Amino acid sequence: MPPSAREEWHRNPLLPVAAGLGYATSVIHIYGIGPFYGPVAAQFGWSRTEVTFGLTIATLVQAVGGVFIGLAVDRFGPRRFGVVGLVLLGLAFAALGSTDGSLLNWYLLWGLIALAALPVQASVWTSAVASRFTASRGMAFAVTLCGASIAAGVFPPLATGLIGALGWRAAFPVQAAIWLVVAFPVIFMFFHGRYDAGGRGQRRQKSEDVGAKPADLPGATLREGLTSSVYHRLFIASLLFTFTIIALVVHFTAILGDSGASPMAAAGIASFIGWFSLAGRLGTGMLLDRLPASLVGAAVFLLPVLGCLLLLMGDGSFAAMAGASALIGLTLGAEIDVVVYLLTRHFGLRNFGGLYGGLLAALSIGTAIGPLAAAQFFDRTGSYSGFLWLALGFMAASSIAIGSLPRGRAVYATH
Repeated sequence: MPPSAREEWHRNPLLPVAAGLGYATSVIHIYGIGPFYGPVAAQFGWSRTEVTFGLTIATLVQAVGGVFIGLAVDRFGPRRFGVVGLVLLGLAFAALGSTDGSLLNWYLLWGLIALAALPVQASVWTSAVASRFTASRGMAFAVTLCGASIAAGVFPPLATGLIGALGWRAAFPVQAAIWLVVAFPVIFMFFHGRYDAGGRGQRRQKSEDVGAKPADLPGATLREGLTSSVYHRLFIASLLFTFTIIALVVHFTAILGDSGASPMAAAGIASFIGWFSLAGRLGTGMLLDRLPASLVGAAVFLLPVLGCLLLLMGDGSFAAMAGASALIGLTLGAEIDVVVYLLTRHFGLRNFGGLYGGLLAALSIGTAIGPLAAAQFFDRTGSYSGFLWLALGFMAASSIAIGSLPRGRAVYATH
């Protein structure tokens, strides 16, 4: 008899926690870089676009290499990738403090981050959790994915405090070292996927645990999914969402600074994004079980529209900035949950990996070009206002794309 949810948590109580810390590590270069943009640009006379392009390089490399890492994880198990990659990414992030003022050197350092981030992408951490949790897989995933929320809440104020105390060069390695001291022991001790052992035991467990091959599961064919207007709307919503939200998160401390907030105040307010994303993730999960998923998604994706309006029209008040941070955080914590839920609801599990891979490409492209576009707006106009208006429109369009999805389950999700 398969174990109950209680038994799964009793056997692996800290695996999702370890995976969540690993997931937080995998985005240190995304959520932890914002406070460095201003000091680095000022030091070398670079534009925000030039500074931000390093993140674009890293994200595009991850989009291309992620498929190959996923295949390798399926073959060798996630532990060795997570443990080794954790150290490599920490070292690569620390190395950013050694940049010599040459843009080529800066971009080469970001190239190292791109390679180091491949072994710690989200699929590594979720793979281990999925192998140990079945009855309580949804809650275990929620705990794991909360790692991004923790990163968004911890990294901006930590980086800002270190920059103020030590300068930006020393802040890079010190921030990496602090996080490794916190995360590495937990991950090393408790991050073990079911198939990490390999060999005969791995094959035996696979035969016991896997009840059906993907081709035997109900759902759409790859062709049916890729040609469906429902899938196209999910793709568009994913692209517009990450283009907007990741840019807002990466540049949020700078946006608040332009509105008159001090560096520490801006970092503190920006940390609200992480903590409210925790509430958004857990709250959205409960709503998806009780209300039509397309309506839940449409409502959640509208929240950043209100956040952008607060930033544009709030006259730099603390209440407006804090409210915008909270609204953006609530959506940041819900987007993957909504997209994955709708994908499985409309297309089933038969070709989930291939169809989700396409949506991950959209998410990666949006992550790569959104922060760069925000930097361009600032460099050309001296303000983020133009980007905030663009973000407002993109999130409204994303909400419409989600809200227009059919309420029922697609017929080919069950055949």
